[in-house]
Amino acid sequence: MTWPQQPGPPRRSGAGAWVAFGAVVVVVVAFGVTAFVAPGFLRPTRTVAGVGQVVPGASVAAPPSSDAAPPSAGDGPPVSIPAARTPEPHRPQPLADPSSCSYPADPNGPAAKPATPPADGPQPASGTVGATLATTAGDIGLTLDRALAPCTVASFVTLAREGFYTGTSCHRLGTTDLQMLQCGDPAGDGTGGPGYTVPDEFFPQLTYGRGLVALANTGQPTSGGSQFFLMFGDTPIPPTYTVFGTVSDAGLGVLDKVARGGVDTSSASAYGDGTGRPRIPVTFTAVTVQG
Repeated sequence: MTWPQQPGPPRRSGAGAWVAFGAVVVVVVAFGVTAFVAPGFLRPTRTVAGVGQVVPGASVAAPPSSDAAPPSAGDGPPVSIPAARTPEPHRPQPLADPSSCSYPADPNGPAAKPATPPADGPQPASGTVGATLATTAGDIGLTLDRALAPCTVASFVTLAREGFYTGTSCHRLGTTDLQMLQCGDPAGDGTGGPGYTVPDEFFPQLTYGRGLVALANTGQPTSGGSQFFLMFGDTPIPPTYTVFGTVSDAGLGVLDKVARGGVDTSSASAYGDGTGRPRIPVTFTAVTVQG
């Protein structure tokens, strides 16, 4: 930060100065002393970019450190959650019904919890499936849309019926730039999966936000597995995550409660993006599907 520099003191006249100018020198020296001793007299104003003038002598807050923990319910401003839902996306062109799906083994390693993938082959690409996530924070209802993501819906239904999700906890909450709760990892740290991968079913027109549920991935093609994220607010991400359903109104109420509880700051540094474990634990006691 650059502030106006303090001017240097007036130069004194040499020992051989003319006596005729003695009175002038005395006046100049007196003026200079007053300028740097008297409070507020000719004191430069400090200016902070983007803030404006700062009263001389006032303290200026240091910029926040990039290592500082993100705000949470206990040590930051209230979480701002939008009220309006994001419209449910629709494919520009319907998929073939049924659609062919395959679930190859995960090249990154074995399952964190034993799971049997759906059989490779055709899966229905129309209709919806209801699901209920019974959690320690409250029930979260889902409507899974086969027309959006038939292969992903088939995988989720299979894992739910196997009891794969029961006993797992949602390990990642974002309340600022990424407003979502991520769940479905039996390892509990973002690394676990079912031992197989799910084909990508996203498309360029996808947008994300409040009320949608999408499959997490590693950023590599066909790397989705069991982890998914429930969005309760703004989620500005590229269209590279498969949306496969919506969250019920009551379920959004549960997510809002968890979000307002804040992020556990002791876990936030592991992600480096302000997300971390929710302060209000969310553990699945049962995951059931209907239809």
